[in-house]
Parts: sequence; structure tokens; C-alpha cells
Amino acid sequence: MGHIMQFATVQALQLAPFFISLVLYFSLVRKDPEGELWTTVLKCLPIVALVFYVLIKGFSLNKQFRRSQLILLGLVFSCGGDALLNVNLFPFGMVSFGVAHIFYISAFGWHPLKWIIGVCLYVPVIVFVVFVRKYLDDILVIGVPIYCVLIITMLWRALARAFDTKSYLASFCAFGAVLFVISDALIAVTMFLSVELPSPRLQIMITYYAAQFAIALSTSDDGLLPPCKNKDK
Repeated sequence: MGHIMQFATVQALQLAPFFISLVLYFSLVRKDPEGELWTTVLKCLPIVALVFYVLIKGFSLNKQFRRSQLILLGLVFSCGGDALLNVNLFPFGMVSFGVAHIFYISAFGWHPLKWIIGVCLYVPVIVFVVFVRKYLDDILVIGVPIYCVLIITMLWRALARAFDTKSYLASFCAFGAVLFVISDALIAVTMFLSVELPSPRLQIMITYYAAQFAIALSTSDDGLLPPCKNKDK
């Protein structure tokens, strides 16, 4: 019990910058940002804090920390995406987040495959892309379908890993992946379909930060447990 309490205390201290940066963002940025430098910095701070967490909770360049390395890169590109979206460079921000999802997919792995989960996720996404296609311009009509495939693949791999390992951290990470999809879905319906939601920025950012927090926290056991070798199912 003493070791568990000590571990929890250390984790809380390491995550303190993240929670402080959240308070700063939500208390100071009261309206939709319009590309200001200070709102861009505040928007990126929570992700920078999660990068800091992944580095200080235990990190190395050896194979035992490969998941931490990949998720760290995903967070870095997510931070870039946040900055680009905040200055109204949506296509470039989408590309940066797409690269982040590739790193997350690599971190979650492809074994076991759990292809049924993938099929169940891809079908509604295909329907959504077909429906929203007529609302997209020449660039987004190509970029949005590619991005949708990447983020849904990320969710698929996170769920497959959670069902396979049945660990608390893997399940929490999968929950974060679900929140990431919800956050981006909120962006899509408000931006492309002009759906009016109550406090849309708050809904988008709360689910987004919670998603990144869950994904980053899933690295906390890296280096503590021997790597598992799984077979396709």
C-alpha cells in the first residue's frame, strides 16, 4: 500500500503542470481564439506539459520505452496541430494531427488484430465521409477522408489493445481515444455541417485535453513491466 501511495503521489506531482495549464487556458481564454499569440501559447501549454510528463516519469531511447517514444512524438505533432488550428491554418493542422495519429497507431501496435472492431468502426465513418463530402472544398475533400481513416484506425488499435491486455491503463487509453474521436466529431459537425452546439469550444477542448491526458498517462508503466508477445486473434 505504501508503494502504491508513493507512486500515486509522484504521478500527481509530475502531472501538476498539466492541470495548472488547464486552469490557465480555461480561465483566461474566454472566447473563440482569433489567432492571437497568447491564446496559441495557452492552448499548447497542456500538451507541452504532457510531453514533460512522458519525459520525466521515466524515459529512455531503448526498446523497453518504445511506446513512450511514439506517444511522445504523437504529442509533439498534436501540439503543432493545436498551434496551426489556432492561427486558422486548418489543412496544415489536420496534417499535423494526422501524423500524430500515425505515431499513436504505432504505439498501440497491430497485435492482436481484432478485425471485427475495425469493421464496426470503419462502416459508420465511411457513411459520414460520403455524407459530408459535398460540404468540403477541394483540399479538404481529400484530406478529411484520409484523416478520418487515421483517427478511426487509432481508435481501433487502442480498443484492440485494451481488450487484449485488460489493464487499467490500456482501458483508460482506449477511453481517451474515444474522447479524441468525439472531440474531432464535434469540430466536424460545427465546422462542416454548421450544427449549433452549446459552448462548442468548451466541449471540443475538454474532450480533447482529456483524450491526450489518458493517452499520455498510459505510458506510466513503461519500463516497469516486461514486454508481452501477443498472437493475432
